[in-house]
Amino acid sequence: MSDTPKKPKKNINKAKTKTPMREQPAGERIFNFEEVPLGYNEEEATLEALRCIQCKNKPCIAGCPVGIDIPAFLKLVGEKDYEGALRKIKEKNFLPAICGRVCPQEDQCEMVCTLNKPDKGRDPGGVGRVERFLGDYAMEHDLTITPECAAPTGKKVAIIGSGPAGLTAASDLAQKGHDVTVYEALHKPGGVLFYGIPQFRLPKEILLREVDGLKDMGVKFVMNYPVGKAESLESVRERHDATFIGTGAGLPWFLGIPGENLNGVYSANEFLTRVNLMGGYKFPDGADTPVKNIKRIAVVGAGNTAMDSARTAKRLQPEIVYLVYRRSRLEMPARVEEIHHAEQEGIDFQLLHSPIEIVDNGKGAVGAIRCQEMELGEPDDSGRRRPVPVEGKIKEWAVDTVVLSIGQSPNPLLTADCPDLARDERRGTITINDWMQTSYEDTFAAGDIVTGGATVILAMGQGRKAADAMHRYLTSGDPAAPAGEDSDVCDGLS
Repeated sequence: MSDTPKKPKKNINKAKTKTPMREQPAGERIFNFEEVPLGYNEEEATLEALRCIQCKNKPCIAGCPVGIDIPAFLKLVGEKDYEGALRKIKEKNFLPAICGRVCPQEDQCEMVCTLNKPDKGRDPGGVGRVERFLGDYAMEHDLTITPECAAPTGKKVAIIGSGPAGLTAASDLAQKGHDVTVYEALHKPGGVLFYGIPQFRLPKEILLREVDGLKDMGVKFVMNYPVGKAESLESVRERHDATFIGTGAGLPWFLGIPGENLNGVYSANEFLTRVNLMGGYKFPDGADTPVKNIKRIAVVGAGNTAMDSARTAKRLQPEIVYLVYRRSRLEMPARVEEIHHAEQEGIDFQLLHSPIEIVDNGKGAVGAIRCQEMELGEPDDSGRRRPVPVEGKIKEWAVDTVVLSIGQSPNPLLTADCPDLARDERRGTITINDWMQTSYEDTFAAGDIVTGGATVILAMGQGRKAADAMHRYLTSGDPAAPAGEDSDVCDGLS
């Protein structure tokens, strides 16, 4: 019998499914704008972190657009070293409380998780849920973890747009020692994080707390300053050594059908901005830009923005909220969680219907929405089955409001006076090279202004790539130069 002591067994939670997250009951939350998922407590977060098996290949890191060392921070949470775990995340992502809430982890890090075996009833690790816990833990314990910034380089950088790409680029460039100023067209920072995502998905106080971390690093913010209107892009470039454009995709698409100019028709951008940014849901108690009194509303589309619009509308207490989509539930591009929450909240899904007319009520306002019934044919370029009209099948719903959420392209305000800035003429997006550099040598771009509508974390990943290239440009004159010893974004965390 051997006297060799046995290795202690790893402390692993062998549960097949994710640790449940508490949330507001649907019957209560439709009467308020408070957050729906309530997050993990310490015990729940630790239990979920211990489901990570610390596999050798670590595919989740490659699945994260900003390259967070996911197994490392989960291991620290499993050891109840929450501050250490937060420091590990902030080496790559300074917005954990935000990304833990709005990033589609199920299509990224969790999709490639070694545990993810749906055919065997096994869930991937709850990466996003634990990340959110850490961001909230920092705020609840007033824990400030600020990256240490390199010595000042004397270089001035302009960041145009304070959305996810712009905030990420600002953070990384400030850590490199550059003098960073963010120019934002609206009166609050955050871009789509502030005006587009509802309070019940991303509380504004959380966003503003995360932005305060940038100010602690010395980043300056100039609000109510639409570049292209308040000042030309050329003028901004003249005052800075390098410029980053991250103005997103805020120009809504329309269907081109009769009745789109009627009173009561909103783009999703306008609808969500009125409610989220301008407090339209509080009218008449202090809101200057109310949303009209809605009784029956149709939201057209099935992406995350459409779900946000429908769920926001539900909280304005109409009689009914329709969600009209030309394909089936299987083809919906929204996150599974958002679709599930919309169904719980009583959104009336009208699938396989495509609007052909918004009907006038005789007074210049919306009276109904008329739709063509569809069936699914062969897949199109998107990989989803193409909707095909069913001859003679028309349906009409009486509504007084229609919200169109079918996509958006970049707003041309900034680029209108820059005819030699290379753009995709069809999509309106800015053309870049492999180093996120535009046709202007000193100007870089990332996020939705480059890709069209995409996700928060993809925009952040691009912002990080652009910041790295800008640093090389500022220090060597060549964004493609080999990275030097100072290329790491984070030299340390205090």
